[in-house]
Amino acid sequence: MRKGIIASVFIAMIIATLYGCYKDKGNYDIALPQESQITGLDTLYEASVGDSLIITPKISGIDPGSVQCNWRIDVPEAINPETNHYEGQALRIAFGLEAKRYRARLTVTNKANGMKYFYNFYIQGTTAFSRGSLVLSVDNGISKLSFIKPDHSVQANIYEIINGENLPDHSLHIHYVKNQFTGNTPLGYWIISKNGGVRLDVNNLKKETLKPGTLYDNFFLAPPRIDVGSLQTYPQGTLLGVINGKFYAGATTTWDQSVTYGMFGTFADGDYELSPQFVLSSVDNNFSIIGFEKIKKQFIRINMYGSPMYFGTQYTSVNPEIFDPTRVGMDLLHMVQINNKDTYAFVKDDAGKVYELKFTANFNGPFLVTANHKKLFVHQEWINADTKMVASRIGYIYVGYQNKVFRYNPLNQQVQELKVNLPSSVSLVKLDDDENTLIVGAGGSLYYLDIQVGKDGQLLNKIDGIPGEVVDLTWRK
Repeated sequence: MRKGIIASVFIAMIIATLYGCYKDKGNYDIALPQESQITGLDTLYEASVGDSLIITPKISGIDPGSVQCNWRIDVPEAINPETNHYEGQALRIAFGLEAKRYRARLTVTNKANGMKYFYNFYIQGTTAFSRGSLVLSVDNGISKLSFIKPDHSVQANIYEIINGENLPDHSLHIHYVKNQFTGNTPLGYWIISKNGGVRLDVNNLKKETLKPGTLYDNFFLAPPRIDVGSLQTYPQGTLLGVINGKFYAGATTTWDQSVTYGMFGTFADGDYELSPQFVLSSVDNNFSIIGFEKIKKQFIRINMYGSPMYFGTQYTSVNPEIFDPTRVGMDLLHMVQINNKDTYAFVKDDAGKVYELKFTANFNGPFLVTANHKKLFVHQEWINADTKMVASRIGYIYVGYQNKVFRYNPLNQQVQELKVNLPSSVSLVKLDDDENTLIVGAGGSLYYLDIQVGKDGQLLNKIDGIPGEVVDLTWRK
């Protein structure tokens, strides 16, 4: 009986509570805190190193007498972070940081009620060299570096002027390395020669002193000699490629600002001797390399699993009756790839005939090389070890031959000469980022040609004043 009374009382209490909740319609007079409104604050500011940076947003919605503003610039390398903290409704500083991108935050506090409001933005430090092109050339056997300003004016011999020395002889490439996985963080310029190279600071074009400043110093354990076949840039901001016939790739296992980031460890282990030409492919950010073993004359597979791993011919050949990629039997002259898919290799047999091989390679599993065709190339005279060639994503191959440039469609073997008059032989063909412009080097000049749909290489711009003959080109926009 007593338990029944207790249960009844408990049920009655629950009903009363629910009834009370039901009657509470939530009709309250709530005084929400006054919220700030901010105008005139951008998401990105550019600041020239050594110049003034002034940001003056307008704050409304709060009594001016109750507004407190705090500015914070996040500088990872700063010993004392508070050095880059400021107070005041406007930010007025002399920008003394480096030419990097920094996160920043404005905190607005309403002192009347203690409410805080946060506004994030970025500051991009710039220098005179933050935008423009760098051109590598050879003048009477001496390597030269020129800087092209955004107004197209040329500063010749810029490396000698800034560093007080000549570049290494026998220049091959110039690379702008940036980490695409951290917002295109600029990491440096590499100027690569046949037997070495130097790295430059992107901000001032000085030879690096904190990070390895030469290709020899970029090895954890350098080989007795350095014979560069070719090097390319890896999306994480390092170099990879063929040195001494072996495949090397820069380390990416540390912070990209570390002095050891991008340094070469051991090469991909294996018994092989690579040709300089190779293709870097990516599928869903899984990277692999199509190379060519020049002694056995076969296409080989290298995968990037943190570091490069040599797998040789550990793949399945499809359509070997067209050609066998494991037994090509000819020497590789050039190799290009279209949009991470179709690969075209130009090879020469013992009789001197040049063949065009088309194939696709899947080195991310299943591991396949599928032969598509083998045919005599339609213009035998075009192809030799010094031919300048580049492939576009939409399927054209641009070839420089003597003082002419041709657009070649490998699907139907159609050839079209571009409408540009060159006074000397082509020494460079390179696609701009959007691939609507083809950049051609001839003599001491650069020619910018319109190759977008419906255009046949009409001249868009010409830049003169490059000392000697153009070898390579890179840029920052």
